[in-house]
Amino acid sequence: MQAVQQEIAQALKVQPPFADAAALEAEVARRVAFIKDCLANARLKTLVLGISGGVDSLTAALLAQRAVNELRADTGDQAYTFIAVRLPYQVQHDEHDAQACLEVIKADEVHTVDIAPAVRALAAEVVELKNGSPTLVDFVVGNVKARTRMVAQYTIAGARAGLVIGTDHAAEAVMGFFTKFGDGACDLAPLSGLVKNQVRAIARSFGAPESLVEKVPTADLEDLEPGKPDEASHGVTYQQIDAFLHGLPVDREAFDIIVATYRKTQHKRELPFAP
Repeated sequence: MQAVQQEIAQALKVQPPFADAAALEAEVARRVAFIKDCLANARLKTLVLGISGGVDSLTAALLAQRAVNELRADTGDQAYTFIAVRLPYQVQHDEHDAQACLEVIKADEVHTVDIAPAVRALAAEVVELKNGSPTLVDFVVGNVKARTRMVAQYTIAGARAGLVIGTDHAAEAVMGFFTKFGDGACDLAPLSGLVKNQVRAIARSFGAPESLVEKVPTADLEDLEPGKPDEASHGVTYQQIDAFLHGLPVDREAFDIIVATYRKTQHKRELPFAP
């Protein structure tokens, strides 16, 4: 079991647990530097990130805003900008959490794009959805929501000559818990290799309130089950996923679920097939 855990952790470049506060601070500094390097290498000055109200986008945004702040201080160039984007589907049920995140982030700019008109218009044009079961339609349209959010972010980034930030981390990557070419599409993924409790620890180090740090994670894409917890979809807890990725003992059922899901979702972590 440990050999399989180690193999998967290496493939996902999982970072070891933070030994202490100094190690956490060093990792934050490394990831902020990574974001700054991405902008420098692209010769661009704008970052774009969708804010959902969850801890992943909150943490990525805090890193991005710090990177932009440092770039302005280092260069004297005030053109460096971080744009936080709200992408609700009509009225989001946990909008209060999204607004609380924005208060913590203090982004340079906040934009809002309601994706509902675009999602509904596209779904209405797809004949195959008209006779589908409610469960199938809800699932498919949920992925349309994620991909529409991606399009909106890239539209803003294109208009402002910027890069789109993703929020994927190791605990989601191992479960393939993202929409292919949706929230899985980005220019840089500054949380990559972190497990869930490390993402939370970084948010906490920035002073984020516990109500946001420990909020129950949800993709919130399906209308039939609004706010469905990620862990209900996984069949395992993030605590078990984190332990698996850090090579700690997990029970056989959790091990089997994680490994099977990792293998089943491998296509999401690969580039498109090519001859």
